[in-house]
Amino acid sequence: MTVRPADYCPDCGSATTAREIEERERRYCPSCERVIWQNPAPCAAVAVVDGESVLLVERAVPPGVGEWTIPGGHMEVDEQPEVAAARELREETGVGVDPSALSLVDAELLAPFRGKRAVSIVYAVSFAETEGTPTAGSDAADVRFFAPREVGEEAFSFRPHVPDRVERALDAV
Repeated sequence: MTVRPADYCPDCGSATTAREIEERERRYCPSCERVIWQNPAPCAAVAVVDGESVLLVERAVPPGVGEWTIPGGHMEVDEQPEVAAARELREETGVGVDPSALSLVDAELLAPFRGKRAVSIVYAVSFAETEGTPTAGSDAADVRFFAPREVGEEAFSFRPHVPDRVERALDAV
């Protein structure tokens, strides 16, 4: 399995080809005679809601450098989604939260980025249930609260899925 389309077999190193399998085009290794499955990477995020605004981070590293998004990232192999979301929130914003305080907002398959797909599990929590002062952390250039009307302003660049997520997070808290 890979998170990006595989040009080479991860087992034997041979070049792969495209082949229709189960009504989808998939990568196939003619040497091993096996399908190289592409699966999305699991990610988790937390929308911190303060009144009518949501805490967002400006990405400092790829993908999406300079874009604003809900704090989140890849789950570790041994983490439950809500634990990963709380960890990512602390790493990116300095804001801590007990994972049991999180409310599930949604889970969605995000648009591909350079062939990589991700499933993002999004939680929401009231700022009153968190601890710490929002400060840009490891993957963030900046951090601030945005009201929904600001999430479309041309002065800022937002990840494509952010406007809908902000609205759903506000409804969830």
